[in-house]
Amino acid sequence: MKKIAISGGKKLQNVLVVGGGKGGTAILKIFKNSHDFNVIAVTDPNEDALGIKLAKEYGIAVGKDWKTFINDPVDLIVEVTGDEGVYREILEKCKKETILIPGSIAFLIAKLLDEKENLIKQLKEESYKHQLILNSTDEAMVVIDNEGTIIFFNRSAERMTEAPITEAVGSHILEIIPNSKLLRVIQTRRMEANQETELKNGKKIITTRIPMITETNEVIGAIAVFKDVSEVVSLAEEITNLKEIQTMLEAIIQSSDDAISVVDEYGRGILINPAYTRITGLTEDQVIGQPATADISEGESMHFKVLQTRRPVRGVKMLVGPMKKEVIVNVAPIIVNGKLKGSVGVIHDVTEIQSLTKELHLARQIIRTLEAKYTFVDIISHSEEMNISVEQAKLAAKTPVTILLRGESGTGKELFAHAIHNASDRRYNKFVRVNCAAISESLLESELFGYEEGAFSGAKRGGKKGLFEEANNGSIFLDEIGELSINTQAKLLRVLQENEIIRVGGTKPIPINVRIIAATHVNLEKAIANGSFREDLYYRLNRMPIQIPPLRNRKKEIPFLCERLIQKINRDYGRNVEGVTSAAMKVLMNYNWPGNVRELENILGRAIIFMDYSEINIDVKHLGFLSSESSIHTSSSNIHVKNKDLTRMVEDFESQVIKETLENNHGNKTATAKQLGISLRNLYYKLDKYDLANNSTQ
Repeated sequence: MKKIAISGGKKLQNVLVVGGGKGGTAILKIFKNSHDFNVIAVTDPNEDALGIKLAKEYGIAVGKDWKTFINDPVDLIVEVTGDEGVYREILEKCKKETILIPGSIAFLIAKLLDEKENLIKQLKEESYKHQLILNSTDEAMVVIDNEGTIIFFNRSAERMTEAPITEAVGSHILEIIPNSKLLRVIQTRRMEANQETELKNGKKIITTRIPMITETNEVIGAIAVFKDVSEVVSLAEEITNLKEIQTMLEAIIQSSDDAISVVDEYGRGILINPAYTRITGLTEDQVIGQPATADISEGESMHFKVLQTRRPVRGVKMLVGPMKKEVIVNVAPIIVNGKLKGSVGVIHDVTEIQSLTKELHLARQIIRTLEAKYTFVDIISHSEEMNISVEQAKLAAKTPVTILLRGESGTGKELFAHAIHNASDRRYNKFVRVNCAAISESLLESELFGYEEGAFSGAKRGGKKGLFEEANNGSIFLDEIGELSINTQAKLLRVLQENEIIRVGGTKPIPINVRIIAATHVNLEKAIANGSFREDLYYRLNRMPIQIPPLRNRKKEIPFLCERLIQKINRDYGRNVEGVTSAAMKVLMNYNWPGNVRELENILGRAIIFMDYSEINIDVKHLGFLSSESSIHTSSSNIHVKNKDLTRMVEDFESQVIKETLENNHGNKTATAKQLGISLRNLYYKLDKYDLANNSTQ
């Protein structure tokens, strides 16, 4: 029998597979994928055998009996029936030059062929990866054999030499790089490092040449790795820039107002700046080269602590220097490439910080007084009545006209005042707020108009500016304007007419440019009738009246107000309430809201206080206190209207509400005024008016 050409032969070996079961199917797949064998037929008595079906798909001849193909030119017969008798019969009848092998041996041979092809494939892939890596490097690489022929030339070499890779590979090295010394390296068998040479295009390069020597000490070629000198020059320039940056950083450190000290990894001082000497009183001679404890009067060294822990420290109070100056210290480690090189500390003078803190606190107080915080975006307006008021306010904001905001307590008159100022051309100037009912009459005049030195006992030396002067070129918001005394009203009228004020105790008029935004919940027309409010001032203030509707007339806004107010209360109380249940919302919608939006905020705040921290929605049970408050308004609604005009009915209603609220607060006037949303002075006025003073106690 002849030997099988497993590899290297050019003639394909014809194969006959006898048996179409699982074994035959596996053998067929292996031989089909091989480039060295040609399967001419597959036989099996069972026409439905897997191997028969697969052979048909491949376009290979099939048959029931192997004898049909025994006389064909067959080089190899693979018997995979597993029947010893079939094997012996084929052995007797096949040609002498035909090789007969069992399926197990054929499977093993084919497997080896398959592994050979996989190894060749892997070798090609690895070779491609190496080529890719070498072509990706920024350094040029040229490899020659021992005859001087270039066998590898990467893209960086192509870029520097300007010779195409296809032209370079296969060419002699001296054709591409005429003055190359690679041939000398092959002869001397020695590496030449960092040699300067010049390419054919005039570029200067730094090159390293290495001979390639096998384990048997045979020279098979040489490799050159080179880099453009211009890139090295660029690096040198970068180093120069770094030195300039270092000089700049040192200049910054020296000019900094913050005291800076730097120690090395052993805790010895290596740098301080002038601010350090100014704050601690220590000079460079007392610190540089000395341990980090040299500047400490009381406390441990934060430099040593940072060097030990490699972690920064922040805000440590210490006493430093001979004067025991109180300071706050921040120290951080200096780590370069993972190695601790020292630490840097920044010292802040506590006295300076305290002074700045005091100034900041004062500034915040001034801002809170002079800054308008709200805009029209903050006003919730989802009803026709509120939309009209907002549009009127927007129009008024664009003019310098005096504005009178009218509406019940708690409707948001101050919110409108803020928004009007911020929408006007005065928004970058001061916004001063004055509650006319909260300041006693004796002080109100001097607060509004200021006073001269010696105007009264206790007056400041040099006098004092009034709020109108503070608000010059800005806006002043006079809340509860109806509470002003007749005397103060006369002076306010002068401001409106003449645009000037006269300080208390002074005679010289001071011109001012202030827009007045007034607000009141009082019926000014009635106040004019009973002589408590000047009619001429009323007409001056009432040029642009804006009526803000009560909450009971715009109940559709309650869900939107609840959403906004709950967000505010969450911030104030540190809670996380999400909203109001539909049942609780129904209770809120059915309530009459005598205190308007202010009362809504109070009720929501009270409900949130009653809630457990696990609860996220306000429910009916959290609003139980509303039933007692709503009873006031239920009983107050039982007013007889027969033979009464509107003014009399309103007075009767107001009298009954005050009386019942006073009774619910057990005669406490302060609590009653707070619940009704009016000033205590206004409550006294109404108690006297309705003859209720004898029915209460303070």
